[in-house]
Amino acid sequence: MSIRDVYIVDAVRTPIGKFGGALSSVRPDDLAAHVVRALVDRTPDLDPARIDDVYFGDANGAGEDNRDVARMAVLLAGLPVTVPGVTVNRLCGSGLEAVVQAARAIALGDASVVLAGGVESMSRAPWVLPKPERAFPAGHQQMYSTTLGWRMVNPRMPAEWTVSLGEGAEQIADKHAISREQQDAFALDSHRKAARAWADGLFDGEIAPYEGVEPARDESVRETTSMEALAKLKPSFRTDGTVTAGNASPLNDGAAALLLADEAGLRACGREPLARIRTSAVTGIEPQLFGLGPVEAVQRALSRSDRTFADLAVMELNEAFAAQALGCLAEWPDLDPAIVNPRGGAIAIGHPLGASGARLAGSVAHQLAAAGSGTGVAALCIGVGQGIAVVLER
Repeated sequence: MSIRDVYIVDAVRTPIGKFGGALSSVRPDDLAAHVVRALVDRTPDLDPARIDDVYFGDANGAGEDNRDVARMAVLLAGLPVTVPGVTVNRLCGSGLEAVVQAARAIALGDASVVLAGGVESMSRAPWVLPKPERAFPAGHQQMYSTTLGWRMVNPRMPAEWTVSLGEGAEQIADKHAISREQQDAFALDSHRKAARAWADGLFDGEIAPYEGVEPARDESVRETTSMEALAKLKPSFRTDGTVTAGNASPLNDGAAALLLADEAGLRACGREPLARIRTSAVTGIEPQLFGLGPVEAVQRALSRSDRTFADLAVMELNEAFAAQALGCLAEWPDLDPAIVNPRGGAIAIGHPLGASGARLAGSVAHQLAAAGSGTGVAALCIGVGQGIAVVLER
């Protein structure tokens, strides 16, 4: 059996909304349906009935996204009922995991045209109440927020594994001696690059604005922030810590999706592809050091594609925290940091958990298409200690 080449035909995303912001009134299944519909509308030669499957990442799944949000997106987008959908969860890597699984189905010949993406509404993530262990409890019951992080922790888990995400970032800062000033400078650079990219129209080709929602751009980008403003923020996780709301990614809402195809699918789409998916890798690490998960994942993915850091034109590395991104860069001494997140990262753009991986893959594909050639990587750290990476080429 021969392995088929897998192409990214197109990639779209919503503007990323702030927690409680412009997209907070939009259900996650509607956000997912929106980017699915946008991809189909942007490819008029493609008969939607030819779509073999839809893969969507979703990190929460406890609220309005609970009923297989990929399938709900298919139905809400008006695609034929014959188009199936499956939802995958690798926490922050879910959107990229969806791309990997969709690409694998095409490569093996199980599909020819597939949509892959991710969605998250952190604003609309519900509170949940676990069932009591016995009937008719007399005391109060604890309610949990499903917005982010650990909840209903298994008592068998070692305490050092279940620290908060922010404490994990602090531990990475300790490990690599990353100062508060370095983190703030990294965050400021993220905002400046994202603001410049918006001003230069670099996101225009990938944005699918949600009708009736303003502004039609990423809400978390702070064009006027400064080192002085960032320095005034108090540490969020340790009284003497270095991680703040200013040098960490915010809570966000959004969706992203990619159209993938083999050679026959390309002909059906009638479009030139943006890029080709070359290889992928996932790895595990100690849960509290989750932020360093991409280190080995990227190295494995590059090795599988017979590429090195010197071959890369661009890397989109998710910025869960500045300390986490800087920790990864410290462990990649051969990587030119200038090619990392040239259009800004999640600290500025935002991190809607299940959507971020699809956003990064789409961004790399668009950047490679704009350049005309090259190799790029999309990579994310993942809560509970994992990393994921995908190598793209044009």
